[in-house]
Parts: sequence; C-alpha cells; structure tokens
Amino acid sequence: QVQLVESGGGLVQPGGSLRLSCAASGIRFNVYTMIMGWYRQAPGEERELVATIPTNSIPNYADSVKGRFIIFRDIVKNTVYLQMNSLKPEDTAVYYCNIQERNSFGLWTSYWGQGTQVTVSA
Repeated sequence: QVQLVESGGGLVQPGGSLRLSCAASGIRFNVYTMIMGWYRQAPGEERELVATIPTNSIPNYADSVKGRFIIFRDIVKNTVYLQMNSLKPEDTAVYYCNIQERNSFGLWTSYWGQGTQVTVSA
C-alpha cells in the first residue's frame, strides 16, 4: 500500500521560510517513470499545482512561486521536498504531495498525501 506523509507545515510570518517534506512508503522512487509534485488548496479555491519534477527532471513551477520555491527529491530517502522562501500571505493553503507513476502499459496512477497546513500571517 502506497502512503505519502507530509510534514513541515505551520505558521510563519511573511517573508519567512518553511520546508515541506513528503516521505513515500510502499513505492520506490523511479525518476524515469514518476512525476513528483506539490499542490495546494486555499479555502474556497480549487487545488492548484505548485511545483513538479517530471521524468526529464526539469522542475516546473507555478508563476506565483517562481524564484521563491524550490522542489527537490532524495531518491535514497524516498522523499520529495518543497523549500518555500519569501512566503506571502497568499501562500496560505493546505499543501499536498502527489506522485504519479507510469506502469509498463503506459497507464498512470496518482497518489496523494493527506495534506499539511501552511499559514503565512503576521
């Protein structure tokens, strides 16, 4: 059974930093068949993409976080991270880890974590 467990969320002042972690179990990281990413959902809003690392390993970022957030992974630890710097109140949301895996038939399966709350407020 695949489990994704996020941690690192919390309350931070504007301009501060947080690092989110997503530890995966029941699945082995494979950079050639997996897309790893972070999404977020603010109250009353749709869930939106924050950052992904696709199979070509070139990170993608939402325009709203470019230059402030960094996504990276540790293959040995089966963990994907989101380093968030220069946080703004509009970054307040529940952040979700996501892993999409392609099987040998070319079909994709998506796994989600339970989410971790990030609140940016003075």
